[in-house]
Amino acid sequence: MIPRIHERTHTPHDPLGEALGRPVPFEGGLAEHTVVAYWPGLDSHTLDDEQASWTAAQWAQHLEDPLLEHPFAASPKDDRRAIFHLNVRLHPDDRHLTGAEWAEAAHRLARAAGIEIPGDHNGCHWIAVQGRPGRLDLIANLIRLDGAWQPRPADLTQRISGEARRIEHDLRLTRLRDGSPQPNSVQAVPAQAAQSAAILAKLTDEGAGPLAAARKLIEHTAHHLDALPGSNGAEAGHHLEWAARRLFALQQDLDRTATALLQPAGRTKTIPFVPAPPPVPGSHRAR
Repeated sequence: MIPRIHERTHTPHDPLGEALGRPVPFEGGLAEHTVVAYWPGLDSHTLDDEQASWTAAQWAQHLEDPLLEHPFAASPKDDRRAIFHLNVRLHPDDRHLTGAEWAEAAHRLARAAGIEIPGDHNGCHWIAVQGRPGRLDLIANLIRLDGAWQPRPADLTQRISGEARRIEHDLRLTRLRDGSPQPNSVQAVPAQAAQSAAILAKLTDEGAGPLAAARKLIEHTAHHLDALPGSNGAEAGHHLEWAARRLFALQQDLDRTATALLQPAGRTKTIPFVPAPPPVPGSHRAR
């Protein structure tokens, strides 16, 4: 699985057209399951399965909406190129993945890229498109629902590359050959460091790790509590959402530690852990 991060653009039409392999049509629906994953908050704003009949132009409009709603939002370098585009390609010898496997890969890559943050209901609009054989495109608008600019991790390339390697392992895809260039190669670090990194990787694995399983259970419980009548359930759900965010921050910190352990000698960079902020007493998430 080979990832590629594209230059940011002003509109989603070119990235979406590249994902589909043709210009974005103004009319006509997409083939079934072309969009395999998307911003989780979209379900609360649309009717059941409404997205299944959306045209490519409607998906492009969904991605572009934050640019129109927040005309003064800009990056730290004061530009408006808010459309982030990442694609991954499978090895030609890889098997065909199911829709569920593509969706799993999409959510894991979105989290690795800092696009999807569990419990963050003001995050980014994003979609994952499986429009060409053996290829997945993740397209996101970095302008959040609250008008802020979503920062990207400083080690974005390494995080995406590392997640791609873990997806290869979990889905039994073709791994990079021993002679292929690999950043953070385990061959350049002591065996004990590599063993410790492997333990941490199992803990933080988004597909089968215990931390991810616990976080998803907390998120599921929070969702049900939030739907209960009265303020007690909503308040408890709100606090559980913050707990899920803190747990996700812990996953990220352990993942960065594992990556640092696999750095060749002299290249290790200390990355401080920045925990999720505590909830403000009496506050509620945006609905």
